[in-house]
Amino acid sequence: MKNQMELIFPSLAENEAFARMVISAFLVGVNPTLSVVSEIRTAVSEAVTNAVVHAYAGTTGRIILRARLTEEHVEIEIEDFGRGIENVEQAMQPFFTTQPDQERTGMGFALMQSFMDEVSVESSPGNGTAVKMIKRLEDAHA
Repeated sequence: MKNQMELIFPSLAENEAFARMVISAFLVGVNPTLSVVSEIRTAVSEAVTNAVVHAYAGTTGRIILRARLTEEHVEIEIEDFGRGIENVEQAMQPFFTTQPDQERTGMGFALMQSFMDEVSVESSPGNGTAVKMIKRLEDAHA
């Protein structure tokens, strides 16, 4: 392991941008390309936005951003302690949304999967959700 970090913040909409900046700063030490940083930032943004919008249903709770760098990849986990997801497989389908009236596209997990090498979701109703993502770095250097 090269480095790791953990950040705990409230599920406020403005903290989505904060999480994007934190992950960018964390990656500086491995000198990734701008496109890799952009892909990771977008995946983190989607995961944090899901937690803000869906996990706490109008209330405020905790979100944890964890990241770990190795020589080969970065591992990222976004965890909340909110409502959880009843059917993870269904939630990960493109265009599936539980809030169509709020103009949600249902593309959050699809975007995460397109930008990261691995995405897994662990969740249970009433116990929160953990989104784990891995991005290989072997060809990601500027």
